[in-house]
Amino acid sequence: MAAIRLLGLDPGLRQTGWGIIETEGSHLRHLANGTIKTNSRKSTAERLVTLHEELEVVLNAWLPTAAAVEEVFVNKNPSSTLKLGQARGVVMLAPALKGIEVAEYAPNAVKKAVVGVGHAGKDQIFAMVSMLLPGVEIDSPDAADALAVAICHAHHAQSAARIAAGRVRS
Repeated sequence: MAAIRLLGLDPGLRQTGWGIIETEGSHLRHLANGTIKTNSRKSTAERLVTLHEELEVVLNAWLPTAAAVEEVFVNKNPSSTLKLGQARGVVMLAPALKGIEVAEYAPNAVKKAVVGVGHAGKDQIFAMVSMLLPGVEIDSPDAADALAVAICHAHHAQSAARIAAGRVRS
């Protein structure tokens, strides 16, 4: 089975976390992670351009074959939810423009895949990502969340491949 390079993304207008892992069978290997920060003094449009340009750099440097993004959760503040949705749109568009399939996962699904429970805190995610990817130096809590999204996608992709292989045999 060939290695698959996955990009996990935790979108946000202020900060977007990203993480790159490779998966070969059940083996996960950390390649890189980071945080894209936008300048809050700039307009929303300018911040979205920054987000897209920085994601382009990541995509061109690491050439992932698949991407996964955390779905939006609804905040109590409608303005914050809207800004998150705009950032999420850019985060999904950047890999899609390169022909990379983009999967989406609910926050609880990501937490359950990585920690084992759907209501884990950021500190628990950070700790489990560190355990699942030994030796990783995580850039920020947002980068840890992005790596968790990538790990979640790796688990789901592996399960889908097993199911597809089972269908071929029958």
